Amino acid sequence: MKNILFWSITVAVGGFLFGFDTAVISGADQPLQRLWETSDLFHGAMIMSSALWGTVIGALSGGLFCEYYGRKKVLISVGVLYLISALGSALSNDPVFFAIMRLIGGFGVGLSSIAVPAYISEIAPAQYRGRLVALYQFQIVFGILIAFLSNYIISEFFMLDWRWMLGIEAIPALVFVMMTMTVPESPRWLLLRRNDENECRRILDIIDSSKTEETILSIKRTQNLVKDNLFVKQLSVPIFLAFFIAFFNQLSGINFIIYFAPRVFSLAGLSDAVSLLSTAGVGLINLIFTILGMVLIDRYGRRSLMKIGSIGYIVSLLAISYAFYESAGGIVVVFFIFLFIASHAIGQGAVIWVFLAEIFPNKIRTKGQSFGSGTHWVLAAIITLVMPYFLGRFEPHFIFGFFALMMVLQLLFVIYVMPETKEKTLESISETLK
Repeated sequence: MKNILFWSITVAVGGFLFGFDTAVISGADQPLQRLWETSDLFHGAMIMSSALWGTVIGALSGGLFCEYYGRKKVLISVGVLYLISALGSALSNDPVFFAIMRLIGGFGVGLSSIAVPAYISEIAPAQYRGRLVALYQFQIVFGILIAFLSNYIISEFFMLDWRWMLGIEAIPALVFVMMTMTVPESPRWLLLRRNDENECRRILDIIDSSKTEETILSIKRTQNLVKDNLFVKQLSVPIFLAFFIAFFNQLSGINFIIYFAPRVFSLAGLSDAVSLLSTAGVGLINLIFTILGMVLIDRYGRRSLMKIGSIGYIVSLLAISYAFYESAGGIVVVFFIFLFIASHAIGQGAVIWVFLAEIFPNKIRTKGQSFGSGTHWVLAAIITLVMPYFLGRFEPHFIFGFFALMMVLQLLFVIYVMPETKEKTLESISETLK
């Protein structure tokens, strides 16, 4: 178990870079718009959402890269992409070059959202798979928290600008590249894509030698369960589930909050310094409740956490909408945004990457993840692109009210449609969801 934990933590650092890269841009949001004097639409399309369009490309193509080159090589490449993006963004002198550098980093985010959950799910025992894959989400929110704190410290204590905020990511990116070189390849990929039973057996023996033969037989039994084509009638159920869990994840408004938290707090009447500090509070709440989600996911299951999160979403979003409508003040908005973040962390945040890595058969797991993750990131990019425009045209209570309505629909999806996958082997889930 020590080896599994070490390998899982190592590759999950890709989630730290994911979270850091996603959130660090919030500190550069308004300074960059003032610096380059861009319109709201250009700022949203080129500056704020460029990384997300890179993420879309990485997520949609990640399955192909992971199947052809393996999980390990893709993970190493992810670290290199983050390193290039961090240094390039920090050295940018015009918005187009900046957008290209952010696009490269986003490509790394998209690849990591496929490779990391796939790798961990394929080395983890069924009874621990939920919490081990959830390490990825933990690292994402830890990265978000560190990004928010880093932005605040760099700005308020060192009086440095956005270049330092973005460039400092190069350090953990380099560490990730070196760490990932020490982990083995996924045993399931080795058997299915390279027909390397000896190396597969060696790694499975390290994981749990008492179950090596059983696991190999299960992998072989399900090898021909499906062909390489994802979009076939046989896979309509997992495709349906992947689409809607990703759809509702983004229609909660989570990326809107993460990307535009300082701006939302400013709209609520808080000063710039207090807005940045409150944003760091968002990261801390996210981290605490993600840990709670990790503890509970294998005990109570995926559906239970999604129900709790959905109810929390609805309550908090309606309260935020009402607070803006009544001009109730910044402290009220901050409190309910914290509740919103807690609801996300214990529900969708803890579940989505685990669920997407579980519901597709071994042979096309990363292709299925690419579909689900791609859906997630297309919606994230669209929301980030249009939000500066909508914030300039609509009152905040209208926007938060819309997200609340979407979460009512998510709750119905969880109650009536979503299956439970806890404590089931990957092969048994594949045989069930047909």
